[in-house]
Amino acid sequence: MDRFATFIADKGITEVECLVPDINGMARGKILPDEKFLKSLDSRGLRIPESIFVQTVTGQYPDNDGVTDDATIDVFMIPDRDTLRVVPWYEEPTALTICDCVYADHRPVEFSSRAVLRRVLALYAERGWRPIVAPELEFYLVKRNADADYPLEPPVGRSGRPETARQAYGIDAVNEFDPIFEKVYDYCEAMGLDVDTLSHEAGAAQIEINFNHGDPLELADQVLLFKRTVRETALQAGIYATFMAKPMEHEPGSAMHLHQSIVDARTGKTLFAHDDGRDAALFLSFIAGLQKYVPAAMPLFAPNVNSYRRLDPDSDAPINPHWGRDNRTTGFRVPISDPQSRRVENRVAGADCNPYLMIAGSLACGYIGMVDGLEPDDPIQGSAKRLKFTLPRHLWDALGTFNDSEALREVLGDQICDAFWHVKLAEYDAYHRVISSWERENLLLNV
Repeated sequence: MDRFATFIADKGITEVECLVPDINGMARGKILPDEKFLKSLDSRGLRIPESIFVQTVTGQYPDNDGVTDDATIDVFMIPDRDTLRVVPWYEEPTALTICDCVYADHRPVEFSSRAVLRRVLALYAERGWRPIVAPELEFYLVKRNADADYPLEPPVGRSGRPETARQAYGIDAVNEFDPIFEKVYDYCEAMGLDVDTLSHEAGAAQIEINFNHGDPLELADQVLLFKRTVRETALQAGIYATFMAKPMEHEPGSAMHLHQSIVDARTGKTLFAHDDGRDAALFLSFIAGLQKYVPAAMPLFAPNVNSYRRLDPDSDAPINPHWGRDNRTTGFRVPISDPQSRRVENRVAGADCNPYLMIAGSLACGYIGMVDGLEPDDPIQGSAKRLKFTLPRHLWDALGTFNDSEALREVLGDQICDAFWHVKLAEYDAYHRVISSWERENLLLNV
């Protein structure tokens, strides 16, 4: 209470946004006047329906979600003091805080995104292990699009012309949108988001931002807030920012890569490498866990029907769970590094994933590998794209495998697996009922 009150008084805050990430990683919650927010901290007055955690991306609810209780209408929002920050784009002084949710008896809502990641991190802590992660997030800037049937187009930059050619790592191409990115960096600094390098990716007006390494829960929070920040900044400039995995037919998809390492919780020393640079057994088992279980956990990394369009053999996205040293064609890449920085990059996930569930899923796969002492395949030499496509190709196939994985259920929890299954099945059914323009164009008069 004191910390919130002091912050609000010092910053002259008049409103507070209380955010809760849902199963799709969307920010839901409530906005309160500052005085009402402070009073709610004493009375547990912040409530929200339990059902928001099983809300689909279209705002609907599955007929049977498998986890919510008809007798439980509301759960209690508990603001996390470590997430308190100013929202820099409002005229009125506004703060935000990300909330955890609990029942009346203080039990956590175990199928909420933050609770799932906390559960996985607790398993690591029990063994004296501490994960460190660093996300890399890609997104597109696109021209405003008011008609969902009309394909997306690159926006017009400072030159007055849209990009028409690939400009990977192009400095001038990034400078086309300098006013936007300068504002993004200003907003990130004001919010304490620890973003690092910005670069132009292969797609037209496609950008990648790297986050500095740190605590998994804190980084998931930062990705949630960064997405919101970029969307807001783009809207101010009269364009859109999208984190769809594959927003444009002829452009590459957008990924969320995750660098992962494990250190001794007491000493901070890496558990992934010996002092002489040799790989530690735990490191190889972590990779083996990724190889074996990421395909089963695929809905956490590719949660939408559009996600699977990104996984194309002719693109930079991986198509199988092979690993390699500094090999960007594999699903799991081990960058060249000194021993203390030994890590593995999960390159499977799309930018559209829920950052909490994506990080939890990746760490869960590695955890199972380490606990079970799994051994990986030999690292791939040359391109992994010449090998068989073995990742799931469609959301329907991925959901079935995910739902049946007992190992993942044990680590992640039955409730999130059940909730995810029902929510994504409802979304898939809604998608399946839509007749696309391709079908009208090619089948209407030809079959």
